[in-house]
Amino acid sequence: MGPDATEQAGGTRTRPYRSARRQGQARRTRQRILGAAAAEFSSRGYAAATVAAIAAGAGVSVPTVEQAFRTKANLLKAAIDVAIAGDDEPVPVLERPAAVTAAAAPTAEAFLAAVGAAVADVAERAAGLVLVAFEAAAADARLRPLAGQLRDNRATMAGWIVDGLAARAPLRPGIDRDHAVDVVWLLMDPAVFIRLRTDRGWSGQRFQQWFADSTARLLTDR
Repeated sequence: MGPDATEQAGGTRTRPYRSARRQGQARRTRQRILGAAAAEFSSRGYAAATVAAIAAGAGVSVPTVEQAFRTKANLLKAAIDVAIAGDDEPVPVLERPAAVTAAAAPTAEAFLAAVGAAVADVAERAAGLVLVAFEAAAADARLRPLAGQLRDNRATMAGWIVDGLAARAPLRPGIDRDHAVDVVWLLMDPAVFIRLRTDRGWSGQRFQQWFADSTARLLTDR
């Protein structure tokens, strides 16, 4: 018997249904599957990506993938969630270090610098996958709730950015909160990041600075 065995009444010894080692193995397997899924979706798009190719990339069987995620749509959603967060820890985005750093910034300039860094970091990992979801949702109704959720989440984050900026510097005359949220929502569009980062060859640092500067110029009297 191993060290994780437990003794029940009557002297029978048995292992727990889930040992810490098994949990760790399951988590590592899940991480490999999600990594393979992100690569497959990014290179082939949603329609052409297959569960078989994802399983092969992760070094597992198709039934293992299906048991963990059930559908290809669930795989895409999970891959996007991990890409946005940067890991699979169950910590809300606004409680993560990047958001905490931004929230603690004393000035509008420092706040936007921290926000710009966070937006660029997330976009580097997730923009391509989010565009895959948007494009696939146009043809597959099963993905439309995911696309809608991603748009809503971006609006929520844009609202948080606007509120944080307005707490540190007044918005320009004639610009109300809704208008400001729409501006930031557009600046955060993953298509904008891809066009500048990939098509125009911008660095992540250049995008970060552009985002912060554009937000300040469009919304404040800076």
